[in-house]
Amino acid sequence: MARQETRDLFGEPEEEEEAPQSIDPGAPLAERMRPRTIDEFVGQQHLTGEGKLVRRLIEDPGPLPSLILWGGPGTGKTTLGRLLAQRAHARFVPLSAVLSGVKDLREAVVEAKRQRRGGRRTVLFIDEIHRFNKSQQDALLPSVEDGTVSLVGATTENPSFEVNSALLSRSRVLILNPLGEEEISEILRRAMLDPERGLRAHQVMMSDEDMRLLAHSAGGDARVALTALDAATRATEPGSDGSRRIDRETLVEALGRSRFAYDKGGEDHYNLASALIKSLRNSDADAGLYWLARLIEGGADPVFIARRLCILASEDVGLADPQAMVQAAAAAEITRMIGLPEALYPLSQLTIYLARAPKSDIVKRAYHAAAADAAATPREPVPLHLRNAVTPLMKASGYAQGYRYVHNDPKAKDEMPCLPEPLRGHRYVDS
Repeated sequence: MARQETRDLFGEPEEEEEAPQSIDPGAPLAERMRPRTIDEFVGQQHLTGEGKLVRRLIEDPGPLPSLILWGGPGTGKTTLGRLLAQRAHARFVPLSAVLSGVKDLREAVVEAKRQRRGGRRTVLFIDEIHRFNKSQQDALLPSVEDGTVSLVGATTENPSFEVNSALLSRSRVLILNPLGEEEISEILRRAMLDPERGLRAHQVMMSDEDMRLLAHSAGGDARVALTALDAATRATEPGSDGSRRIDRETLVEALGRSRFAYDKGGEDHYNLASALIKSLRNSDADAGLYWLARLIEGGADPVFIARRLCILASEDVGLADPQAMVQAAAAAEITRMIGLPEALYPLSQLTIYLARAPKSDIVKRAYHAAAADAAATPREPVPLHLRNAVTPLMKASGYAQGYRYVHNDPKAKDEMPCLPEPLRGHRYVDS
C-alpha cells in the first residue's frame, strides 16, 4: 500500500526528516548550512555536550518529551527541533504561530493521530509559540497529554509569562544562549570552506579582523552572520585568481544598520528599561547613557522612557533633590513636544542629572509603611476632631469638636493627634 502524502499549512508536501534532504543551491546560505547532525551543531554546550539533556535525547531513540526552547533568534531552536525529530524517526511538522490558528492545529493533530495508528510519531514544532493566544495553546493540551504529538515550541519570550501554565507544566523548558563570537566565527569558517553547501567554490577570503567584526556585529545570531557573509560574497567580484576578497566597506554594507533592534513589546524591552533605571539608581551616568542609547536606537517610545525617568526622579532621588522632579517633568514635556531624534538630548540631559543627583528613597519607604498600617486598619474611623461639621446634626454629634487651628494655635502641631487611636505614635517618615 502506497504511503499517503501529507501536506503542510501551505499545501506543500511535508519533508521527511530521516534522511538528509537534497540541497537547493538557490537557498539562503543560512538554510544551506543548517546542521544535519548533532555533531555539526555549534554552541549550546550546556544542552548538546556529552551527557547533557539534548545529547541524551538524540542518542536515545525513545519517545521525545515535549519541550519549550527559549532563546534569541539564530541560536538553533529550529535546528534542534529538526534533529530531535530526525533521531526519533518522527515526522517533523512545523507551524508558525504568526500564520496558524486553531483550525491548523486541529488538522495537524488529526493527521498525527492517523500517522500514530500506522506506528509513526509526530513532532509538532511551533515557532514563536508565545504568539498563540490562550485558546490556541489550550487546543494543544489534549494531544500533548495523550502523546499524539511531541510538542517542541520555540519562543524568544520568557515562557513564564507567554506560555500558559497548563502547557508549561507538561513541557521541559530549555534555555538557548546567544552564540559567542568564537562560535559564530566557527560557523562562518565552516560556511566559507564547505564545498557542498557553503562558499568554497567562491574562494571567499576575509581578514581575521573583519571576521571578528562580523561575528561581533551578529549579536549572537548565527543567521544574521551567515546572511551578511552571503550578501558580502555576492557583492564582491572575483579577482584574477578567482578568489573573492571581502573588504571592510562591503562587509559593513552587508551588515546594514547596527543591530540595536529588539522586540519592543517583548521581555528585552523591559530588561533594557530595568537596566537603565538600576544604573541611575546606582549613580552610574555612563551605564545610564548606554542603556538609554540601546532603548532609543532600538526604537523604544521616547515618552515611555520619559515616564520611567519621572518615576525614578521621585522614587529614588525624591527629597534628596526635589528639583529632580522639576527636571524630569520638563524633559518629559519637551520630549512630547519635539519627539525623536531631537528628544534624545533632553532625555540624555535628564539621565545624567538623575545619575549625579543625591539619592533618597524615604518617600517610598514612608508611603509603604503607612500603606501597611492602612491595610491592617481599613475600618478605623476618622477621629471626630478631624471631621468637618457641615450640618447641625454633625456638629451636635461631636464632629470637629476639639479641633485646633494650627495657624492660631502653634502648640496644636504637637498636642493634637491626627492618627487614629490605635496608630498614635507610629512614625513613617523617620522609619
